[in-house]
Parts: sequence; C-alpha cells; structure tokens
Amino acid sequence: MTAMDVETGAIQRKQSLYQSLDEIFEIQKEMYKGQQYSQIYYIRLHLIRTLIYSLLPNWKPHLPVCTVLGLEEGKECIIVGTLYKHMKLKPTILSEYSQERSATPLVSPDNFVHTDDTLVLEDESGRVNLKGNVLSPSVYVTGNVVALHGKETGGGDFFVEDILEAGLPPQLDLPNKLGEDKYVVLVSGLNVGSSSFNPLQLQLLVDHITGHLGDKKEQHSAAQIVQVTVAGNSVQIQHGLLNGQNLASKDQSKLYGPVKELDIFLTQIAAGIPVDIMPGYNDPANFALPQQPLNKCLFPGSSAYNTFRSCPNPHLFDVDNVRFLGTSGQNIDDLNKYSEAKDSLEFMERTLRWRHLAPTAPNTLGCYPFTDRDPFFIESCPHVYFVGNQDKFGTQIIKGFCSKVVRLISIPKFSETGVAVMVNLRNLECHTLNFGVQISS
Repeated sequence: MTAMDVETGAIQRKQSLYQSLDEIFEIQKEMYKGQQYSQIYYIRLHLIRTLIYSLLPNWKPHLPVCTVLGLEEGKECIIVGTLYKHMKLKPTILSEYSQERSATPLVSPDNFVHTDDTLVLEDESGRVNLKGNVLSPSVYVTGNVVALHGKETGGGDFFVEDILEAGLPPQLDLPNKLGEDKYVVLVSGLNVGSSSFNPLQLQLLVDHITGHLGDKKEQHSAAQIVQVTVAGNSVQIQHGLLNGQNLASKDQSKLYGPVKELDIFLTQIAAGIPVDIMPGYNDPANFALPQQPLNKCLFPGSSAYNTFRSCPNPHLFDVDNVRFLGTSGQNIDDLNKYSEAKDSLEFMERTLRWRHLAPTAPNTLGCYPFTDRDPFFIESCPHVYFVGNQDKFGTQIIKGFCSKVVRLISIPKFSETGVAVMVNLRNLECHTLNFGVQISS
C-alpha cells in the first residue's frame, strides 16, 4: 500500500491507499513444456459450469440437466458446455498460405462475422450443433460457457429455446460516498515515437496532473488526483528495426529513443503521484496474454521512485477500496473481429456477464497455456472496468442484482485524440481531460 503526500505550492495533494491484486496474472515458476491448451478450456468449463449449476434452481428447476451424449430426441432438458463457432471467414494457416501464392491476394476484412456462421456446444461427452433464433452466432464466440434450454431434433441438432449466462460476479461494497473527491487518471495509447505523437500534447497532460498548469482552481483539481494508470501502447518502435540483425549505432538510438522519451514523461509524474504502466500490443513486452510487466531497466529515471509501478496486462488493483480491472484493449479488439456489437462498451459488458475477461483466448487471442488456472476468469466484480486503446471515449454504468454497480470506461488513444479520463473514487463519476481535438462524451 502506498500513501502519497506531495506539496504543490501551498496546496497539499490528497492521499490514497493502493493495493495490487495482480498475482493471478503473474507468470513466475511456470515453464512451457509443450503443454496444449485443452487444460485451460477444461478449467474454464469447470469453473463457469459450477457457477451456472448454482443458478439453475432459480432458472428452470423443473428441467433435467443432461450431457451432450445423454440427449434424447424431443425431450426438453438443459445442457451446459463450451461454445464453438464455425466461421466461414475465419483466417487459417492454409488460407494465408494460398493467399501468399496467389497473384491477386484477397483483402482481409476487419470483422470475420458472416451470416452463415453456426454454433456448436461441447462438453466432455461430445458436441452438438445448435439451432434456433435465441442464440445469435454474431454475439457469441468460441470459448463462451453457457447453459441452454431446448431439445434434440430428429436431425440430431439441439433446438435452443432459452440461454443462461453466468452473470455478474459478486462485488465488494463501495466505500462510504460521503468522503472527499479523489481522482484516478486513466490514459492509453501515448504512442511515443509514432507519427501521431505530439510531445506538447503529452507535456500538457503531465503538467496538469502534476499541478504545474492553470490557475489556483485547476491546481486544486490536480491536487485531488491520487493515481495515474497508463493502459498500454505507450511507445511505438519502427518494425523495420526489429529484423533480427545487428543494429548500427544510429539505429540503436531510434530503437531506444521512444522509450527514453517516455521515461522522461513518467519521471515527472512519478516524482509526485503514483503511476502504473501496463504493457500493450506495441510495447516491448511478451505478445501473449497476460502480458508481463515492462522491465524496469527501460525506465531508469521513473523507476528510481517508489511511486512508479510496472504492472501486467490485465491489471487488477484497489485504490481506497475501489476495485479497478483493466486491459490494454487486446481482448475487446479481438471480440470486435469475431463478433458484433454497437460499441466497445457492449463488448465489455458481455465479458463481465460471461465472467471471462478474454473468452476468445486461446482460440484467436494469444495466451499462455496455463495448466492449473484460468487467470481471465472474473471472480470478483470490479467497481471500475476500463479498456485502453479504443477509437473513442465512452462510458456507462451497468447494474446487477444486490446493488452491483460497475462503471465501464473505453479509453481512447491519447496520441490521436488528446483525451485522458478522470474517475472520481467517491461516486464513480468520470469526465475527460481534453488536450487535443474536441470530442463529445
């Protein structure tokens, strides 16, 4: 836990208590010994099926629960298993190979959903094709665990009449709302070193956070900021430099330059405020989720402060007993390729109700082949769920049983929008800090 006490002139910065809950995402003693991904699917099925079984007495208590192998034609029942989606447009190694050898390569779509996609449900005993209009293939992805009410048809398919998902997880009570205003700043997509990066724009954000910008009123507002979290894609390194060849001295500076510049900005923040940095798709970290913390040797300036924390992606932490869960955006971006929704917030809500942070992993989203746990299973419902590197800012409140309230936040790329997000710990209200083109929230 960290207590912060920083003077900004005559204005005293507020303090907060911080607790990291990232142990579940850390890969420490695990070793890759050729294990396959079947184990993580089995663990996911076991965890979520156990939850769904506990919900069945209040859902359809009169119906028997069957396995796929135990289905009988015309008999209504409930089956619980993992969904698999057959996708006509899903990329495969063979199709990529054929495109490489083709004189006119095909254009890869940004979304692989097709009207001919079909769903299959499988458990340990077998698999069955799903029919009916209740279960939309455009909504679900391979890896979802659900309960289905229906009956087997004469053709051997399962006609779905109703569906049950695991629902929102249990949630800790929010702290007393009568406290003082304290803010957490969320920002992503700094992309230092990219063509869209504007150093003045980022410096304005840093100066605002540290209280070196504006009049007394703005400085009072800055003094209420108790935590900064950078949600991935902080640097962008030229891919042409990463070709496995020895680099000339001038190219070495191009490789390290963006990281060095990022460290300068982070050092200014860490000198007065706790700052967490998460790795993203573009950052010098491992590719597969959960991405491990960026090595602190990359940040000699900021890592000299105990307020600087290099964290994994996904990232789970408490600030003044308000629970935050966030990713750098890969899980939502992958859902956007293999399913459809109106915006990122709808994808985020689905992951919470499915009780899984990255349902498309490991099918289409790279992840470590865990054999003893599924770290993406959501055990406790956060109060704030954020996703970085999205196209635009968005936020909404979702509610569940027993007064569960979750603030969803889609954080835009700062290098393109100049927008960061401030979250009030007292009431979960949020607003944007805009240092770029004006956008509507």
